[in-house]
Amino acid sequence: MSGRPANGGGTGPLAGLKVLDFTQALAGPFCTQQLADLGAEVVKVEGLDGGDLTRQSGPFHEADSEHRFSGYFQSINRGKKSIAVDLKTTEGVALVRRLAADFDVVVENFRVGVMDRLGLSYETLAALNPRLVYAAIRGFGDPRTAASPYADWPAYDVVAQAMGGMMGITGLAGGAPIKIGPGVGDTIPALYAALGVVSAVLHARETGRGQFLDVAMTDAVLSVSERIVHQHFFGHLTPGPEGNHHPFLLPFGVYPAADGWVALACPGDNFFRPLVAALDAAELLEDPAFATPKARAVNREAVIAKLSELTARHTKAELQGRLGGVVPFGPVLNIAEIAADPHFAARGMLPAIELPGFATPVRVAGQPIKLAGTPSAVRGRGPELGEHTLDVLRQHGATDDDIARWRAAGAIA
Repeated sequence: MSGRPANGGGTGPLAGLKVLDFTQALAGPFCTQQLADLGAEVVKVEGLDGGDLTRQSGPFHEADSEHRFSGYFQSINRGKKSIAVDLKTTEGVALVRRLAADFDVVVENFRVGVMDRLGLSYETLAALNPRLVYAAIRGFGDPRTAASPYADWPAYDVVAQAMGGMMGITGLAGGAPIKIGPGVGDTIPALYAALGVVSAVLHARETGRGQFLDVAMTDAVLSVSERIVHQHFFGHLTPGPEGNHHPFLLPFGVYPAADGWVALACPGDNFFRPLVAALDAAELLEDPAFATPKARAVNREAVIAKLSELTARHTKAELQGRLGGVVPFGPVLNIAEIAADPHFAARGMLPAIELPGFATPVRVAGQPIKLAGTPSAVRGRGPELGEHTLDVLRQHGATDDDIARWRAAGAIA
């Protein structure tokens, strides 16, 4: 597929930025995918022995009998190139050092010390390329920026959710903590890392000097869980699982419908009054327990119960007809409903990618950053393992003799 957006727009605000991507699993690839969607050339460095673990994770489409195109891999590696290099060989490491000298950014999400032991540390690569921005995503950060006592611990999404405070306030009120469904312990640090990369690149372009940056997964989760911090240090609280309602705004939570659930956020009179009117219950305002925000806060459980009774009389579609555009409202949607919803179609949030051997394109999650002048875009499918090895090497000055030597050493296939 063409590297240009399907809408015929520009090549993105990061066009010309070259990223050498050593990441795998979710956090790292999700970071570099954001950069690719915004126009960067992302070259994914994978091993010869199967590459990124998500290549084998599925799910696999029924049109893919050979299991070449994992849905997981395609979801977070679209629009990238792939080179396959054996970093356990001296020639493979030398090859990558040569490439890194010509790139703007390196991103990796190995445990502390892995890249150092390979001979590809920040210090080694920066000596070859002083303008290099080197980004690392780790469970507990890197000692180069601040040494955590847990720096050597391995971590995955669920660990970051647990230790970063997010899981501690998620779940039924008074109940056990519950893991949030999506892998936010990976994707949140990925987004922070992408922001860090762009910030450091701007600095490098101003000064000619790159730098090392890292994001700890646990730190990133804590950062977006900011409410627990001000609750504790200003309000002297240690909040626990809060259920489906806000701890101090009301109504602000999830309510039943006849065929599912809806979200409402109407804590002030400017929205609460239209809410009860639209639910044919304006008489509630005559009840002192419902008349003011302060009264509703005092009578929290009664307010939740009454609103639940009112919303449960209607389907999600009926509630949308009554409340949509009137108050902050949204139905709780599953992915089948999202696929049919006109908002996500209008915003291009389920773009299609073409895969070899597939009769029809398949959809992936789109890029929410919309730029009017330099559009972001899903720039094609994820690469097959090593699909671009020779093209990338030649683009960066490799000769036929170089390639023959690297093959003989087992550095490339």
